[in-house]
Amino acid sequence: MKFKELEIKPKSNWFKRTIQSPHIRKSIIFIALGAIAGLLFFYFTEGRHMDVISSGDFLKSALIGGFFGFFITNSPCARNKC
Repeated sequence: MKFKELEIKPKSNWFKRTIQSPHIRKSIIFIALGAIAGLLFFYFTEGRHMDVISSGDFLKSALIGGFFGFFITNSPCARNKC
């Protein structure tokens, strides 16, 4: 009888495996794109000069856009469960 030798590869650490998963990469990309879109939308629709706009306004817009990017990739319909 011949047996095949079982090759067990050592697992990398949890953080590296998580970052390398395709779903997490897609989520990070969509969060960044959403944040950029939120900033651009705020800048072009407010009609104010850059010296008048506070950093808090930019931060709120980036967070809202990032949330929309996160929601697009992690909603139930994005995972075919709706």
